[in-house]
Amino acid sequence: MKKTFYGWWITAAVFCTFGLAVGFPYYNIPFFYDYFENNFGWSRRDITFGFPLAALLTLWVGPVLVPRFSPRKLILVGTGLTFLAFLGFGTMGGALWVYYLLWFVYTVGYILSGPIPHQLIVSHWFRRNRGKAMGIVYVGVGLIGSLGSFLVKPLTESTNFHMALIIMGAMMFLAWPLAILVLKDRPSQMGLFPDGAGEAPAEQKIQPLSYRYLLGQFSFWLLLIGSFCSIGSIGAVNFHMKFVFIDQGFSDQALLNATWRTASVIILWSSIGGRLLVGTLSDALPMKWVMTTTYFLTAATIPILLTVAPPETPWLFAILFGFGMGADYMLIPLMAAEQFGVNSLARCMAIILPVNTIGQTWFPYFVSVLRETFGNYTVAMGTVFALAMLGALAIGIMPKRKAMDEALRIPEPGRTTARG
Repeated sequence: MKKTFYGWWITAAVFCTFGLAVGFPYYNIPFFYDYFENNFGWSRRDITFGFPLAALLTLWVGPVLVPRFSPRKLILVGTGLTFLAFLGFGTMGGALWVYYLLWFVYTVGYILSGPIPHQLIVSHWFRRNRGKAMGIVYVGVGLIGSLGSFLVKPLTESTNFHMALIIMGAMMFLAWPLAILVLKDRPSQMGLFPDGAGEAPAEQKIQPLSYRYLLGQFSFWLLLIGSFCSIGSIGAVNFHMKFVFIDQGFSDQALLNATWRTASVIILWSSIGGRLLVGTLSDALPMKWVMTTTYFLTAATIPILLTVAPPETPWLFAILFGFGMGADYMLIPLMAAEQFGVNSLARCMAIILPVNTIGQTWFPYFVSVLRETFGNYTVAMGTVFALAMLGALAIGIMPKRKAMDEALRIPEPGRTTARG
């Protein structure tokens, strides 16, 4: 009798834990930046320096810790650290060193409970339907992140920004019952195979590629550079969007908060469509061209941001940027699994995610520096646009999946494999 395949139940659980661990805190912490500026007297450069500094100091966490522990346990520990970070954000005074220390705690939590463990779980449970499943899981990031955007404004205005941060941190504990009771790292833990198949796919039978091998592959460096540039540009827009609105005339606090919330919700809802469509397309079309197209789309939205003026709602920018953003994040692990195999995904992402986090955090800081230097966002966002274009070009010139073909000993069409 064929066993019941629980992969889609696992997907539903990961949908929730991923949205809570990543979407809820990451997409809504920028809402509080102007409150930090007004209440503590910090500059924008000071405010945006915490995340990049922490990212630099936590580069070792991914390669050293992630491949060694169960993804379920990583989610538990990481969400606990995220709670502690937001508890600190809500109770801190005006000492910058405390603020930076709390970013270190948050970043370790992000690496442990963020994309990597969730990507690993989904990639082990699916092969043929990996793109669809990953698309559904990333919808959780957009949907739960948008719920946070709805919540953060009235919560802050009805209490204060300190209490709002503490409540947001406490939401992390909603992920614990699912991680403990529902999630399974691999289908083999339930006597199953990916997609409910009768046997393990060939890619699960090969040994993980070494870090040395991965770093020696041109395709790995192109994926690393391309994702670094694209994620860096997305991070710059997410972190500076509210400040851009201020510079473009949104001086009334109520209008500013409302515009940011509307834009954030539209972006996150649009990202849902991007993830579902691109997840489906990645199972049917060459992934390199799907990824390249979405990277170019993300780049094209950046100049549109600078055209927004009050009391306009930035519908066009938010819809297009959200669609591209949703697809960009999701395609990285899919491309890594296709190029190097699911058994090497943990090692691939243990390098890629920390490096991407450097781009995601340091580029917003450099944008702050450029904004202070030139007095406006024109040059800064022009640089962001150039970075996004470079990322799209890097993915566009990626070669075929040499590493996987060699590992599986798949000969090129029309040729035979000789054995001596």
